[in-house]
Amino acid sequence: MNYINGEWKPARDGKTLPNVNPANGDILGYVTVSSPIEVDEAARAAKAAQKAWAKVPAPKRGEFLYRIGEKLRERKENLARLLTKEMGKVIEEARGEVQEAIDMAYFMGGEGRRLAGQTVPSELPDKHAMSIRMPVGVAGLITPWNFPIAIASWKIFPALVGGNTVVWKPATDTPALAYEFVKIFEEVGLPKGVVNLVYGSGGTVGTAIVDHPDIDIVSFTGSTEVGSEINGRAGRLLKRVSLEMGGKNAIIVMDDANLDLAVDGIIWSAFGTAGQRCTATSRVIVHRKVKSLLEEKLLRRIETLKLGDGLDESVDVGPVVNAKALEQIHAYMKVAEDDGAVKLCGGHIAKEGELAKGYYFEPTVFTDVTRDMRIAKEEIFGPVLSIIPVDSLEEAIEINNEVNYGLSSAIYTNDTRNTFIAMRDLDTGIVYINAGTTGAEIHLPFGGTKATGNGHRDSGIAALDVFTEWKSVYVDYSGKLQRAQIDNN
Repeated sequence: MNYINGEWKPARDGKTLPNVNPANGDILGYVTVSSPIEVDEAARAAKAAQKAWAKVPAPKRGEFLYRIGEKLRERKENLARLLTKEMGKVIEEARGEVQEAIDMAYFMGGEGRRLAGQTVPSELPDKHAMSIRMPVGVAGLITPWNFPIAIASWKIFPALVGGNTVVWKPATDTPALAYEFVKIFEEVGLPKGVVNLVYGSGGTVGTAIVDHPDIDIVSFTGSTEVGSEINGRAGRLLKRVSLEMGGKNAIIVMDDANLDLAVDGIIWSAFGTAGQRCTATSRVIVHRKVKSLLEEKLLRRIETLKLGDGLDESVDVGPVVNAKALEQIHAYMKVAEDDGAVKLCGGHIAKEGELAKGYYFEPTVFTDVTRDMRIAKEEIFGPVLSIIPVDSLEEAIEINNEVNYGLSSAIYTNDTRNTFIAMRDLDTGIVYINAGTTGAEIHLPFGGTKATGNGHRDSGIAALDVFTEWKSVYVDYSGKLQRAQIDNN
């Protein structure tokens, strides 16, 4: 059910969709399919609540987040298990994702006692100059299924501590986790209308959020194609838009690298969450001198990976989210082979035994991939890895940077010169040294360059810049007219 103005209610037309466990096809429940009518109701409730919420002192707004964080901590295991059932990631990763929401609650709760502006000296005597943060208004938040609670927390918590109210559309693939998350907001006594939950499709509910006149800012995480459409629609309405979109992330492995450590990072970054992360490694750009040895080590490790239901603690790789995703990943196998890539392992839908009940794709590696092949440029969003040989660091950085996306990159090297050149020249919003492309921490900005985003960032202090306006304030206590830039000469 939707949560609008403090009440749980179904959509008026009663339409629902099944919520399917991707590990085995079991139906977990049903999700409401809403219409623009429910979006309008939620937006009006959020607008009505926003002025009063903005007047709640920011430290008190932060205290709500602390209480939410405590509830999340108490329910961490139950939420993690529900997350695994809904979208498939292994339970260890699910626990980590819930922990990320806990961390975000505490971090942004603390910002309620800072919410820092600036105090600067005036150029004129007996005059005070400062800037303060003000809320934007009503925030429309559209979040994906692959990190259904972490990414939601990146957006909801800074929006709330900044004095905004929220209309949230989660992904229809992970509705139960959204329900449990919002139940916590209700339990801690968040005022009615401050957070509103509306289920439904992106084409209907998402578009209605973008178009609604009472929604002042739209924050979206998802595909570049959809994000570009949102940016155009919202831009024509002069709305603020924050976009976090696709990635085609690469790990560079130099000839001086610790190859065992590099393999650890590649396995975790390429096949964790079955490759369904915007920060997942889909390219390994390796120095030709160590390519064969790296491939040998990598294949030995892949052979040990266990596919299965993520609730099984021994499983390494869970299912992909649904049948459509499975078919899209599988379609890239022919694309790769037609382009001349050499398959080293995987490449098939897993149909053995219990795996046949779910949506499993084998961890897949292609080698001798060239920079112009589609699998080297397009986001596949599955457990598929391309190995691209190079002869120098300069060539590796050039190949890393030439794709349309710029979210995350990494380099394995023991050479200090290589490290600092990579830090300077890799054109991505996140850079890792001797670590994989995943593992961002909530107290630093998250986001990327080029088609990955539009310059805003989730997480960290930078998230407050998305959800607040700057107001400059001058207090002249001289008792006379003072004219800046004129009377200070």
